Amino acid sequence: MAIADAQSRTTNSTGRPYYVTSSNEERVFKAAYHQGLSIILKGPTGCGKTRFVEAMAHDLQRPLITVACHDDLTTADLVGRFLLRGGETEWVDGPLTRAVREGAICYLDEVVEARQDTTVVLHPLADHRRQLPIDRLGITLNAAPGFGLVVSYNPGYQSVLKDLKDSTRQRMVAIEFEFPAPEIEVQIVAREASIPTDTAAVIVQFAQGIRRLETPGLREVASTRVLIAAGRLIAAGLTPREAARAAIAAPLSDDPTVQKGLMKMIDVYIAEPS
Repeated sequence: MAIADAQSRTTNSTGRPYYVTSSNEERVFKAAYHQGLSIILKGPTGCGKTRFVEAMAHDLQRPLITVACHDDLTTADLVGRFLLRGGETEWVDGPLTRAVREGAICYLDEVVEARQDTTVVLHPLADHRRQLPIDRLGITLNAAPGFGLVVSYNPGYQSVLKDLKDSTRQRMVAIEFEFPAPEIEVQIVAREASIPTDTAAVIVQFAQGIRRLETPGLREVASTRVLIAAGRLIAAGLTPREAARAAIAAPLSDDPTVQKGLMKMIDVYIAEPS
């Protein structure tokens, strides 16, 4: 699967978030959505999972509510809570509840970052019931037509402490993502960063070299996202070497040995400007 996942959320002429697909991810997503099934997107950081959800929400003409998951995310953050306003207590829906009421697609980005006791609230929504119990209000909401639940995570982060419960996994359809093939990634970087194709090809070749490394100090490899960032720096006037150092090599690791190795790779893969 290849998707452009730049911060600048570029679109095509129809307003649809731009991405390039090389497999059946779109067909699986839409089939699952129309059958009321929840979806897990699995893939490395920066490969385009978020952009893919945006494009699918556009195609399905559904509003999209995105939640960036983190260690402190509570059930109340998702469902809602009572707040004191103007001397009175009132209930305020959380993003998950809003999506259930409005028939929107709710996207939980990097769901494994949330505590497992928080994600349990998803179970009655993710299976055949499609319901959200709100204990604080003493009610159970039925999901409105059009509601969809999508979660994503990076399998590279899996551990005993950061993993989805089996009971959560088996309520969802899984779609697996990888980095795009080099020729597709070149197209994506060139388009998203507005740089020449041959320049994008140099950046992609460098990334391919990093992805082949087996270095303990390198926890993540170069994502399509960082390649686009490097391309945008080039578009702003930096040389390819400067851009590769700032947007690719420096963010990937603080380990001095790894940094030294990445800088040497820049010398190999990216020629000095003539």
